[in-house]
Amino acid sequence: MTAPMPDRNSLLTLLRRFPQQRVIMLGDLVADQSVYGEIMRVSREAPVLILKEREKEILPGGGANAANNLAALGAEVTPVGVVGDDEPGQALLQYFRARQISTRHILRVRGHVTPTKTRILGGLSHWQRQQIVRIDREPARPLAAEVRRAVTRAAAALLGAANGVLVADYGYSTTNAGEVDKLRRGLRRRKIPITIDSRYDLPSYKNLTAATPNEPEVEAVFGQTIGHDLEKLHALGRKFLHRQRLQALLVTRGRDGMALFEPRRPPRHLAIFGPDQAVDVTGAGDTVIAAFTLALAAGGSFLEAAVIANCAGGLVVMKRGTATVALAEITEAIGNA
Repeated sequence: MTAPMPDRNSLLTLLRRFPQQRVIMLGDLVADQSVYGEIMRVSREAPVLILKEREKEILPGGGANAANNLAALGAEVTPVGVVGDDEPGQALLQYFRARQISTRHILRVRGHVTPTKTRILGGLSHWQRQQIVRIDREPARPLAAEVRRAVTRAAAALLGAANGVLVADYGYSTTNAGEVDKLRRGLRRRKIPITIDSRYDLPSYKNLTAATPNEPEVEAVFGQTIGHDLEKLHALGRKFLHRQRLQALLVTRGRDGMALFEPRRPPRHLAIFGPDQAVDVTGAGDTVIAAFTLALAAGGSFLEAAVIANCAGGLVVMKRGTATVALAEITEAIGNA
């Protein structure tokens, strides 16, 4: 069924509570590097373009992008993770410090490679830049178990003052389901939302508040294609919700919007917010889970959080590159919707 829009005033009241929330972002910190070049000519050496480098920048990606989105939405966010003693790692730390985001609980590990995604973009002068190729630089080996334990201890020390925890597992071994379960059990009777975004190991995470996979990730878990088959989507969503013992499951479906699953409720569908032709989907999932987690931390229902996350996702895909959505933007969008 299509979800009815929650009352606009209740959503705006919820958004006003965002700046009072403290959220821990536990997970893989990735550097998103963009190299912009102006097309000069075709090379004589091979049928490729020659670009004259004009600009280079490094922005937060992966869990670092989720943390950046939480901060843009007004939360007091504490990233807990690992960077290497390399240029991308230093760039992430400098970026956070410049925006007054704490780096106290980011471990800098000697010899570790900060996961870096370098996008080469080119275009003629005054023309739109197009991505030509992406180069990924990744650690050669997983982080040592003692590093993961140190990361968990750092996050556990922050739980007393936190209103929510966002876990971003991109497969770079900063954390795993076992470490997150230790964190969950450390809460004892205190109830704060813990959400999970796991690229490759989603089935391992159980007993958390909610997960926000995209549809291809759900398909990969079950080895089945959903396509436009809503009955299959509903069956797999319910199965995943029950099997992982989640309180909610929010499946993002690109131009088909989102589907929200809760126990003992029919699935609810949210139509895409804004145009169905995205400008750039880079990092959109990080924006969605950031807005969803923050709304839950502020006391919102799962449906209210899903509506806000849907709006944030619709806004961010209209921006180029790894981007964020500001609290003022989403407040204006919901106020005018």
